[in-house]
Amino acid sequence: MLNVETIRKVRKAHFVDGKGIRQIARDFNIARNTVREIIRSGKTDQKYQRSIQPRPKLGTFADLLSKLLKEDSAKPVRHRRSAQILFEQLQREGYEGGYDAIRRYVSAWKKSEDAAPSKAFIPLEFDPGEAFQFDWSYEQVELGGVPVEVKVAQFRLCHSRKPYCVAYTRESLEIVLDAHAPAFEVFGGVCRRGIYDNLKTVVTKVLMGKDRVFNRRFQNLASHYLFEPVACTPAADWEKGQVENQVSVVRSRFFVKRRRFANLEDLNEWLEAECRNHAATASHPERKDRTIDEVFAEEKGHLLSPPTSPFDGYQETVARVWTQLLVSFDRNRYSVNAMAVGKTVAVRSYADRLIRVLNNRVVGVHRRHLGRDKVIYDPWHYVAVLEQKPGALRNGAPFKRWDLPVPLHEVRGRLEGHADGDRQFVAILSVVRRYSLDAVAEACAQALLDKTVSSDVILAILSRQHDEPQPEPVHETVKLPRLTLQPIVDCHRYDLLLSGGPHGTA
Repeated sequence: MLNVETIRKVRKAHFVDGKGIRQIARDFNIARNTVREIIRSGKTDQKYQRSIQPRPKLGTFADLLSKLLKEDSAKPVRHRRSAQILFEQLQREGYEGGYDAIRRYVSAWKKSEDAAPSKAFIPLEFDPGEAFQFDWSYEQVELGGVPVEVKVAQFRLCHSRKPYCVAYTRESLEIVLDAHAPAFEVFGGVCRRGIYDNLKTVVTKVLMGKDRVFNRRFQNLASHYLFEPVACTPAADWEKGQVENQVSVVRSRFFVKRRRFANLEDLNEWLEAECRNHAATASHPERKDRTIDEVFAEEKGHLLSPPTSPFDGYQETVARVWTQLLVSFDRNRYSVNAMAVGKTVAVRSYADRLIRVLNNRVVGVHRRHLGRDKVIYDPWHYVAVLEQKPGALRNGAPFKRWDLPVPLHEVRGRLEGHADGDRQFVAILSVVRRYSLDAVAEACAQALLDKTVSSDVILAILSRQHDEPQPEPVHETVKLPRLTLQPIVDCHRYDLLLSGGPHGTA
């Protein structure tokens, strides 16, 4: 087969130099028939293609392989079998050929007319303030020196392409609810529609067509911000292609190398600044002469005004309080107030904290721990139990590494030498809820200064320095008898009694 350079020289020798076929054949050592074909056909290139590809080993299995490929073409890409898997499957059917034959056949089949046609898409256009898109991405960073895979919630306004990203370590429902508040705060408003994937945390049930059953708390969020949630068709990522493209941009621009941060708060501050810088410098994809921020300035006037207060983004579950005053949540245990022991409480989980509620009364607040199999105590939850069992103060797990004011620590050390030292210290702790921790610490400091450390002295100091709370007044009712003659304090009446005078009642 001749190359392009030889064909060019043959054509030039004949049409420009006027040489005959015989002379050209001698000069270039080419058969005369070949020279004659080049001159008469007018071709400037020569390619050889086999009309029939012999497959001695694969021949009997070609139909089966084509059938398997047709089955896979109707499935999502992630569920299709690779050439290696197909090769192993054919081996189990008796195929004795090599893997390369299978690989070449699969490659040729995908380019042939038998393969599924390529998908075509229609460009989408959104009006200002019409919609935003939401999706998750997973990025590798270091938090406090530990490699962590963070989940980045990504928002994008469909008209201006304004981005916003915030990172978490989970992607549960309360995290989704929490991510919307800062996004709408940065945008300064809310779009009329929100376009989502079929997230399990958001969509409870996928029905026919576009019908979805959304999570109840997520519907509360949409109602609070007055936007309509829309879920994409399954396996139709092009319906939210803008945020899909943003995921690639964020990964290639922001996380091209592993970033290091002290904590999640530092990561989110950096991430928000990067999004802001990108919007200020990047050109709009459709309006090349303007930046994203310039287009966003026009769109901002079309956004719905945000509510005066952010959505209370918690997910509520119920849990039973153990006898150790602990509640299990997300493979961790948290303490609650002693009044809730043995009862069922509502656990309101936020992105950063947990609140336990019993009959509309808060019985426990903790910062959420995102690890596993940890026990998180609040020692003040156990003070009421200590009043009944003061001996537990020495070895009680909640009281290890208790961060108390310095005067209280010193008083505890002084009282440890007394036989009833634990009981005295518990008596001091029990009045904290009446006088406050600072007031009790001041009384302890005064007792240490006077070198008279005991619970009675500290309680006496508190009683002198603070007025005792007055009891609530008794409200009169119609059922109680009323006095017609008010009693008068008169000591002379007792003198009359001693002298044998008449008994007086008033």
